[in-house]
Amino acid sequence: MTHAGSTPRPQRDVVIDEQLVCDLLGAQHPDLAGLELRFADDGWDNVIYRLGDELAVRLPRRDVAHALLLNEVRWLPFLAPRLPLPVPVPRHRGRPGEGYPYHWAVVPWFAGSSAASVGAAVRDGYAGKLAAFFRALHVPAPADAPRNPVRGVPLRDRDQTLRERLEAVEEPERAALLAIWEQGLAEVRHVGPRLWLHGDPRPHNMLVRDADGGDAEGTGKTRLGAVIDFGDMTAGDPASDLAVAWLHFSASGRAEFRRQLAGHGLYSPGSWVRARAWAVNYAVPMAGLPVGDPLHGVGVHGIGQLLAEA
Repeated sequence: MTHAGSTPRPQRDVVIDEQLVCDLLGAQHPDLAGLELRFADDGWDNVIYRLGDELAVRLPRRDVAHALLLNEVRWLPFLAPRLPLPVPVPRHRGRPGEGYPYHWAVVPWFAGSSAASVGAAVRDGYAGKLAAFFRALHVPAPADAPRNPVRGVPLRDRDQTLRERLEAVEEPERAALLAIWEQGLAEVRHVGPRLWLHGDPRPHNMLVRDADGGDAEGTGKTRLGAVIDFGDMTAGDPASDLAVAWLHFSASGRAEFRRQLAGHGLYSPGSWVRARAWAVNYAVPMAGLPVGDPLHGVGVHGIGQLLAEA
């Protein structure tokens, strides 16, 4: 199986460096300005700096990410009390200033490793915990919950984009993945209330730790430590979130994940068939990332799991 091309990281709209972060903290949160500041990550949407041992500064690096951060600031304090895992509820808010045009936030720093950096055998160990997280999260959302054009929507809304992405996949895998996609399209749409969704619960937004609290090592003692990056949070069809069963787990972990969610009364008929189609939607572009990118490995794993079930 081969994929042509890759998905480049979006260009940033603004330069974010340590001096800018120091200036913002000094002007708006001088009580935090004396803490040690260390660069942590330049992500898809945000630049992250560690602040002392327990905090991080999260700054949107492009305009579209600004709205996503505002969603987190608005809604995570509302959602967090009902969730069984730590999530990055903002501790302090920041506003535009010092030449920086966006709102920003100071959030808790969670130790651990990205679940995208460990294998499926490790991730299988937290299948039950992730199911419990979704059971708590997937409840009816208020009418003013964020709307997202690419998460939780009817599969038909993603049809053209997915078909274009499948052109980069060679046969016979392309035909098999297209068949899974079309099975999802043929299912009934989600019925009932729009449910709260994480929006992007792929392995890179899960932190794993070993039983002693350190970074994940081995396969026997790993636990799910936190769920991060709620920028794509929205409400809609939970199949969009459930798709990650094929991205996180092997067959045994996926069976446990589904068993723990069996009987969820708010999942409408066809949810798991639609979820498999959503897994195609996620896995194909990730598998097109450069070899060596942890998300490339997640995408390849997801496609392998989907094809093994086809």
